Amino acid sequence: MSERYFVTIAGNVGVGKSTLTQLLAERLGWTPVYEAVDDNPFIADFFADMRRWSFHSQLFFLSRRIRSHREMTSHPQPIIQDRSIYEDANIFARNLYERGNMTPREFEVYRSFYEEFIQILPTPNLIVYLKASVPTLIERVHRRGRDYEKHISPLYLQQLNELYNAWSEDFTLCPILTIPTDELDFVRFENHFERVTAQIMSWLQANNQVYA
Repeated sequence: MSERYFVTIAGNVGVGKSTLTQLLAERLGWTPVYEAVDDNPFIADFFADMRRWSFHSQLFFLSRRIRSHREMTSHPQPIIQDRSIYEDANIFARNLYERGNMTPREFEVYRSFYEEFIQILPTPNLIVYLKASVPTLIERVHRRGRDYEKHISPLYLQQLNELYNAWSEDFTLCPILTIPTDELDFVRFENHFERVTAQIMSWLQANNQVYA
């Protein structure tokens, strides 16, 4: 494909962002940019003790996201990104702060870094928000079997869902396409994947979105 698209897949833990990123990259010939989770040196500590390790973990994610954006700026091919820097700041870091797992001083430092860089980073043509209920998220988290996620709290996922829903309604830097996924399983059912792909491409083509 000659069009230079920049699309980000957004959504809660376990919703299927990485899988959809991979499938779309393979189907469309786009370059995938994955979220740095497994190589985060603080991630296991974070799930064991959020209060102690939240600031460290979120700064790691922020630094990796900034690097990804810098690389995407000069990339000549269409890009499909797994999770955005906007979610890092407005959902995950904010949730940790609001729940007392990040101190006001830590959150202020984190936000200062975020606000400085967000002014110079390119925005996607489209953010695809994969939306799912907590029971669906729990089932998918258990299915993929990451050891550090086995004790993840349904309350934590619900808190993130609330922030995601508020963010998706108020975000204005670029368009958001919300796709409910409780009844979709694009891993096991080809027609579900085809449906999602068609929605994304139809939106991009209808809105004449090409990354400059």
